Amino acid sequence: MSPLIDAASSTLLIVDVQSRLLPAIHDGTTVLANCIWLVQVAQRLEVPVIASEQYPKGLGTTAPELAAVLPPDSVRTKVHFSCVADGCFDNVEAFQRPQIVIAGTEAHVCVLQTALDLATLGVQVFVVADAVGSRRPEDRELALARFRQHGIDVVSREMVAFEWLHQAGTDTFRAISKEFIR
Repeated sequence: MSPLIDAASSTLLIVDVQSRLLPAIHDGTTVLANCIWLVQVAQRLEVPVIASEQYPKGLGTTAPELAAVLPPDSVRTKVHFSCVADGCFDNVEAFQRPQIVIAGTEAHVCVLQTALDLATLGVQVFVVADAVGSRRPEDRELALARFRQHGIDVVSREMVAFEWLHQAGTDTFRAISKEFIR
């Protein structure tokens, strides 16, 4: 499989960007903004978007600004840290694609366990470094190192967008570039 992210083969997974957890996340406003940006770019390029909520009774539901841009019925709740272990996306067609692009919180817990489980299943996983966060910056950095150690690609939001776009000179490229990249 190509090391590039392909829009037709990938799904964007937003993990646990929740209203009660987000204020505790180091630079949480940037993580939230980058998650929203990714969702909007994905939707413009017809990349499926799914999201999870970890124990919403305790951590709250998805941050309202993010929930406002998510597709209807795209959010699943879970109690396991890993979206895979919980099985909350087992019957979701988008979760069966060969590439999963992951953003969200916490990098060293739910994002990490989900990414490692997906990689074990043979899924090509891309973690968006500027769209993942943890309460402590040190935990985020350790998670990014661990992703790399296990063959999971660590990318930026712009890397994702440009790989999904694949080429310049199209109407789609011009529209995405004007709205999201400039």
